[in-house]
Amino acid sequence: MSYGIEFVPGNLSVKQVVTYCKLAESKDIDFAWITNHYNNRHCYPTLAAIAQATTTLKMGPGIMNSFTDTPAAMASFACTLDEISDGRAVLGIGPGDLSTLPKLAINPEKPVARLEEAIVQIRKLVAGEEIKKSGMQFFDYDGAKLTGVKLPGKKGIPIYVGAQGPKVLDLAGRIGDGALINASNPKDFEIAIPIIKAACDKVGKKGFDVGAYTAMSIDMNEKKARNAAKIVAAFIAAGSPPEINNRHGVDLNKVAILKDAIARFDFKTVGENVDDTMIDAFTIAGNPDTVRQKCEDLTKAGVTQIIFGSPIGPDITNSIRLLGKYVV
Repeated sequence: MSYGIEFVPGNLSVKQVVTYCKLAESKDIDFAWITNHYNNRHCYPTLAAIAQATTTLKMGPGIMNSFTDTPAAMASFACTLDEISDGRAVLGIGPGDLSTLPKLAINPEKPVARLEEAIVQIRKLVAGEEIKKSGMQFFDYDGAKLTGVKLPGKKGIPIYVGAQGPKVLDLAGRIGDGALINASNPKDFEIAIPIIKAACDKVGKKGFDVGAYTAMSIDMNEKKARNAAKIVAAFIAAGSPPEINNRHGVDLNKVAILKDAIARFDFKTVGENVDDTMIDAFTIAGNPDTVRQKCEDLTKAGVTQIIFGSPIGPDITNSIRLLGKYVV
């Protein structure tokens, strides 16, 4: 089992993220994943700052996509980060946020096929190949090669695929080194992991890293921890399809209220309509005993990397210390 931590450099400054990553490293957390949203601070310079401030922490974007960034740009970045960090770079990439891309005048057509081509081309570029035209649909490069970067050699750059639906889970198993799955509940992994395993078996792959990209909130005070997770649980419930909410016994009438309240930025109503079922379904929230048990449940379900994602807790510094003492 390995552990990661996620930071969103939107409500946090780059300096704050770096400070928290240094603390996470001192608590034996293995990975730092930095979110990629056009409206926040950019993950690339944030990751470079983390690389220079740490010595053992692995780090990467969580996650990029091939609509806003090309495979060549991502390959160049990954190799540069690997050089700065002395071989600690990883790359998270997914099909793209279908709710965000239209705001950027991007029509996200065929996201899974586009993602697969991007990963294929990134691997070739990172390996030092010159890519000739081969008839690819989206990225049919013609003579592309990384010539001014230090390449990582045989180890390459581990690629983690952000996956939820069956098609992307299958893709992750076939061509990824790991998966980053936005889920905090074993029920979701009981469905996801068999798909990944079947895909790995098809290509004879072993050693795949299944990452649970959790919504984490830990505090010595159980109530404070759960209250800090309310808004995150609300957004996840509101953004989940009915079959996911039904899987966890979430009240769809309350979900409708949440969607309306979120659209109106009425967070008082949001807070009043998030119940314990939603918090338990979509987050890991509670005191250290509760959190440790839920992490153990994920491990039993087949998860191999637990990522402590937003909000982490009511006091991030204290929460990282608690995770290091009681969970990692």
